[in-house]
Amino acid sequence: MENFCNSTFWNSSYLNTPEADLPLCFEQTVLVWIPLGFLWLLAPWQLFHVYRSRTKTSSITKFYLAKQILVGSLLILAAIELAFVLTEDSGQATIPPVKYTNPILYLCTWILVLLVQHSRLWCIQKNSWYLSLFWILSILCGTFQFQTMLRALIQDSKSNMVYSCLYFVSYGFQILILILSALSEPSDSSHNPSSTASFLSSITFSWYDSMVLKGYKQPLTLEDIWDVDEDIKTKSVVSKFEVFMTRDLQKAKRAFQRRQQKNSRRKSGATLPGLDKNQSQSQDVLVLEESKKKKKKSEATKDFPKSWLIKAIFKTFYIVILKSFIAKLVHDILLFLNPQLLKFLITFVSDKDTYPWVGYLCAILLFAVTLIQTFCLQYYFQLCFILGMSVRTTIMASVYKKALTLSNLARKQYTIGETVNLMSVDAQKLMDVTNYMHLVWSSALQICLAIFFLWRELGPSVFAGVGVMILLVPVNGILATMNRNIQVKNMKNKDQRLKLMNEMLSGIKILKYFAWEPSFKDQVSNIRKKELKNLLAFGQLQSIMIFLLQLAPVLVCVVTFSVYVLVDSNNILDAEKAFTSITLFNILRFPLTMLPMLISAMLQASVSIDRLEKYFGGDDLDTSAIRRVSNFDKAVQFSEATFTWDRNLEASVRDVNLDIMPGQLVAVVGTVGSGKSSLMSAMLGEMEHIQSSLMSAMLGEMEHIHGHITIKGTTAYVPQQSWIQNCTIKDNILFGSEFNEERYKQVLEACALLPDLEILPGGDMAEIGEKGINLSGGQKQRISLARAVYQNSDIYILDDPLSAVDAHVGKHIFDKVLGPNGLLHGKTRLLVTHSIHFLPQVDEIVVLENGTILEKGSYNTLIANKGVFAKNQKLFMKRLNPEEEVTVNDDSEEEDNDGELIPSMEELPEESASLTLKREKSLRRTMSRSIRSSSKHRKSLKDSLKTRKANGLKEREELVKGQKLIQKEFMETGKVKFSIYVKYLQAIGLCSIVFIILIYTMNSVAFIGSNLWLSAWTSDSQTFNSTTYPASQRDLRIGIYAALGIAQGLCVLGASILTVYSCTHASKTLHKHLLNNILRAPMSFFDTTPTGRIVNRFAGDISTMDDMLPQTMRSWILCFLGIISTLVMICMATPVFAIIIIPLGIIYVAVQVFYVSTSRQLRRLDSVTRSPIYSHFSETVSGLPVIRAFEHQPRFLARSEMGIDTNQKCVFSWITSNRWLAIRLEFVGNMIVFCSGLLLVIYKSTLSGDTVGFVLSNALNITQTLNWLVRMTSEIETNIVSVERITEYINVENEAPWVTDRRPPPDWPSKGEIQFNNYQVRYRPELDLVLKGITCAIKSTEKIGVVGRTGAGKSSLTNCLFRILEPAGGQITIDGIDIASIGLHDLRGKLTIIPQDPILFSGSLRMNLDPFNTYSDEEIWKALELAHLKSFVAGLTLGLSHEVAEAGDNLSIGQRQLLCLGRALLRKSKILVLDEATAAVDLETDHLIQTTIRNEFSHCTVITIAHRLHTIMDCDKIMVLDNGKIVQYGSPEELLENPGPFYLMAKEAGIENITNTAL
Repeated sequence: MENFCNSTFWNSSYLNTPEADLPLCFEQTVLVWIPLGFLWLLAPWQLFHVYRSRTKTSSITKFYLAKQILVGSLLILAAIELAFVLTEDSGQATIPPVKYTNPILYLCTWILVLLVQHSRLWCIQKNSWYLSLFWILSILCGTFQFQTMLRALIQDSKSNMVYSCLYFVSYGFQILILILSALSEPSDSSHNPSSTASFLSSITFSWYDSMVLKGYKQPLTLEDIWDVDEDIKTKSVVSKFEVFMTRDLQKAKRAFQRRQQKNSRRKSGATLPGLDKNQSQSQDVLVLEESKKKKKKSEATKDFPKSWLIKAIFKTFYIVILKSFIAKLVHDILLFLNPQLLKFLITFVSDKDTYPWVGYLCAILLFAVTLIQTFCLQYYFQLCFILGMSVRTTIMASVYKKALTLSNLARKQYTIGETVNLMSVDAQKLMDVTNYMHLVWSSALQICLAIFFLWRELGPSVFAGVGVMILLVPVNGILATMNRNIQVKNMKNKDQRLKLMNEMLSGIKILKYFAWEPSFKDQVSNIRKKELKNLLAFGQLQSIMIFLLQLAPVLVCVVTFSVYVLVDSNNILDAEKAFTSITLFNILRFPLTMLPMLISAMLQASVSIDRLEKYFGGDDLDTSAIRRVSNFDKAVQFSEATFTWDRNLEASVRDVNLDIMPGQLVAVVGTVGSGKSSLMSAMLGEMEHIQSSLMSAMLGEMEHIHGHITIKGTTAYVPQQSWIQNCTIKDNILFGSEFNEERYKQVLEACALLPDLEILPGGDMAEIGEKGINLSGGQKQRISLARAVYQNSDIYILDDPLSAVDAHVGKHIFDKVLGPNGLLHGKTRLLVTHSIHFLPQVDEIVVLENGTILEKGSYNTLIANKGVFAKNQKLFMKRLNPEEEVTVNDDSEEEDNDGELIPSMEELPEESASLTLKREKSLRRTMSRSIRSSSKHRKSLKDSLKTRKANGLKEREELVKGQKLIQKEFMETGKVKFSIYVKYLQAIGLCSIVFIILIYTMNSVAFIGSNLWLSAWTSDSQTFNSTTYPASQRDLRIGIYAALGIAQGLCVLGASILTVYSCTHASKTLHKHLLNNILRAPMSFFDTTPTGRIVNRFAGDISTMDDMLPQTMRSWILCFLGIISTLVMICMATPVFAIIIIPLGIIYVAVQVFYVSTSRQLRRLDSVTRSPIYSHFSETVSGLPVIRAFEHQPRFLARSEMGIDTNQKCVFSWITSNRWLAIRLEFVGNMIVFCSGLLLVIYKSTLSGDTVGFVLSNALNITQTLNWLVRMTSEIETNIVSVERITEYINVENEAPWVTDRRPPPDWPSKGEIQFNNYQVRYRPELDLVLKGITCAIKSTEKIGVVGRTGAGKSSLTNCLFRILEPAGGQITIDGIDIASIGLHDLRGKLTIIPQDPILFSGSLRMNLDPFNTYSDEEIWKALELAHLKSFVAGLTLGLSHEVAEAGDNLSIGQRQLLCLGRALLRKSKILVLDEATAAVDLETDHLIQTTIRNEFSHCTVITIAHRLHTIMDCDKIMVLDNGKIVQYGSPEELLENPGPFYLMAKEAGIENITNTAL
């Protein structure tokens, strides 16, 4: 080396001076080669990478040119230098080789750099990270040569002038290039600046500045936020994940099957010997067997393909995991340089002879190390959080995708609430655990390194301290497991509470009609009580854990130092040892604190992973029995088809053989529960396919699928209970198809929707609420039909589309859509119907009974066959006029009502319901899982339609008032109001708060005390040596240090337990207020607020308030007091530091203010963009059969992905804002460390070692705490938003009080007289009147029928009686009491309604009939007998305790309606309202209901709202409504005599006079 440069390469004497320097040879070789080596090593790999992933080249920019010119200049400078050397070389050997090699190396390097910069034109990110690093390295290494040359020039101006000048110029150019590469080049291709940010901008997150600034100036909106990069968008992440998921799931399924085979072998082995003991089994044994089977079934559902999800996730994201691993590793290693540098500084201050430059170098190194640590840590966090977000996205999207293909049996195991939970809660749990997963190995590494360094300081006595720590780990582990069990219990309670809330909100109208709110409120409160009890237990355990964690470092220090001092009298604690050890113990504290948190997070995640694996492992819909063919002579062919809803129950469709020709109209008829809907579902592939038992018996165990359905062409489906999306009517009908105006108009006209569009605000752009809440049953059904017709499919499956519409509309629809001349003629149509009078017009009739086909053929054939159908038809005809019987085949036959076949009279009426259910226990899953009763929002648009024609465009742009139904979710902007904090603090209790703060302050005082005491203890080492150190002094030092430590622990324990109790109390109070208020909210609130949004308050917001808020508050107080005490201690040692605190404090506060406003808004956007994902999901789950029938899964999937991406960009932005903040705050912390280090070097003469140790060990600790404080401030702001959202709903305006001082007499109403006086009502303040001044009197025990077109105000009338709607004018009196003057429960409790949609709640049958337990069992059985359900209920194994599924899904619609009749019979009130109560049932059930009502309610006043005129022809009076006014009111005879609206309706329905109406 010496010969290479002709000078000294290395001599340590260069450093032994006050002005140290490095030898020139070292600077010209090693320091030049380091950056060049770095570049040459990485460049080829990077160039290859660019070449592989190149995109289209971008245009040349000024940035690019500037950089290329500067590098070109460097190239020229290198060439000039080489030329100089060559000209100087006159053949003597004086010029050292280094002078040649360096310019040549530089020439090659600059050419490489030009190439690399040019290659970046193909990349989105124009600045490469390794070039930036190269420039930084080059400049740092060049600094030494730069100052050496400067010194040489100052000493001797002639030496090497030319070379020095060339070097200085090129050094300047390099600095310029570094500055240029620090700036980000704007790029056109992507919206997200992170992808184009330069290396320096990326590691400091400066590219995010503009967003923070924007967020500070004004609240951010969704438009302001940048999209995420393509590679982390939902679509690309999920497609990657799915590849691994399918592979790993297959493996897991195979393992699962092997497990099952093993188990079954084991079981069969165990049971074989005892077979012959008792051949004659008694009844009890059979019962036992039954219960065993049930158990087995529940065990079977517990086992599923396991432990594949983690593998799949790991394989998907392994690159990110690797990168974050490296970043964390570098950080962890650097972490242990701090204590070594600290030790060095203490030695430096203690030794007065060291040169000052050593101190300065040490301070700079300390700063540099902490800075690199910061960059590594933040990069690691950014990667981990983005990984967490991607995992959450993957899970959410995959759960959605799985839901689209899940089989019905698997779907039955989950309610909608539980599936949404998988998407929200479990995905979130996985996200939380991925953020921290590296801590598993990092904690272990940190613990090992810390122990190694401690050993070097204190020798074996370290193990005393480590022993204490290790002892605490299992204790924490035990506490964590206990906590986890509580958590699991609480999850169950939460699920239960949310399921109940969901049902209550879906059936809120029933609760209001029947005044049942208190009963359900108690049910929720009871679950909540259990939940809070668990919360308290959880909090207490948590407090003990915190106490142990707080005590750990103190105990460890006390034990270690005591053992160290006591073991050997020569061991004296000096500053160097004590404070280096304390810094190391502080490092140790972090992994030990995190381990239990990590363990509990991992345990929670393991629960979630199990739940997700079970869900993903569920069977998909098996459509193997449905064959779709393109060339086939029949449209649909059933061959030996046998299907069931559940493999464990008997088949609902049995051995059906049926051929349907293209273009045929086939009617499917049969009694309630004969399997009509099941047949339709089987065609759609919604049912489980069964092999015929005979076949499988013949074939033994051979796999052979028997029976199938062949379908040619596309299908469209109209379900029995219509499924409507929460969007405009137009979107509902188009259902994702292209808009074709002509066809659209045809469809609207044919489905009789035009009149409805005239009265709906906004016409076809009117928004429909969740589950079609603001439409009547008929409107929903017609929109559902219009959707199918518009799709233009080949085969139409129509499941009773005429049940909810009135007679003339039914006729219109049949003629214009379904019939021989309708829009669908020429298409294949399968029509399930109860309307007999359409049957003559169909091509073929299929009569079903008990899931099999009884007979099939054309109308005339069946009549001629004289089978069941002919008998029923005859019965029906007997009741019609003789003249009409003749014209029954005539096309012009006026429509009768939606009747159905009456079963052969041999079946007794009361038995019929029970028989049908026994036949079809597993009745269809109905479409919309819980339909809220429809309330109709009306506005006459005639005038606005006129103006619309006049000024078309302008009107279209403005929203018609009332058109927007669902209010956009209210999102607070700006700072959370102070009143919210006050509200929460009041709920906690002011007294508690004062005490909590006081105890925490005592903790801080003890902390400062123990630090000062330790400082005094270490200064003993200067006064005493090992021989003179008195034992009493030593014991005093140890004793007090220990006492102060234990005091800290006890303070924290006391304060924690107090916090837990106070916060639980706050949670309890706020939840109680929220629940009370929501149940008291008026109906209009539920019409305009999606259920999901209200449930969100009870789910997310309450759980944030339960779990997060108390913890964040506790952390905040601890951090705040911790920082104050640290600053106080530093100022005590070096008072000058107080001056430095001021500018740093200003920076700190500024950063925090900027950050908090942005972060808060981002968190709000996050929660607001999250709700639509869940509501879209639950909407999808409830409409699955329709979506599958139309094969629209991809479109719904895309919409879900869009929603997730929108949410993801908010989360991404929020994560980045945290990193932006952390980098800046840690910089402030690093400055504190640097400044205190510098001050210690400057004031070296006045300080002692123990002060230095004392100051720096605390300063090094402050960075984390500063960061944590801002994080907690923002967390509190974020989490308090939950309280804000809860308060928003606590302040919802209530309906009238339930009970007032003025109470009606106990027997009121005794007569049941109702008087309307000029009664007016509107739905919402901005809408027009729905009832426009109704005046009429209803006498005691009168039977009144109310008729009118859809939207005439029929249902509004009943809503007014129950005060669901409050009057806009006028009054209603019942028995002389104005109903507006008494409490709502007094009123509603005395009236009875049988509503249009039979809504049931999950719970026992008994609970559904009598939630308050006011009636005896005898009374309930009596009511069931009268409702013709007695034999059915008696036939159930559990009788009255039979569990009703969510929304009553395990009962047929007819049975649900009969149960509602049972409710009415129980109440025996004087006034009964029937709201189209028999719209969904067949004629026979209708007949049962009507007879029961006639007999049982003869002493009551009955108001019937009817579609079928027959049902009301025997009323005393009939009220005809039109457009909110009474047009006619009188007895049926009178109304039939004078031509008017009623006369026309009756004529349409084929009623000439009263005699022929009996049914």
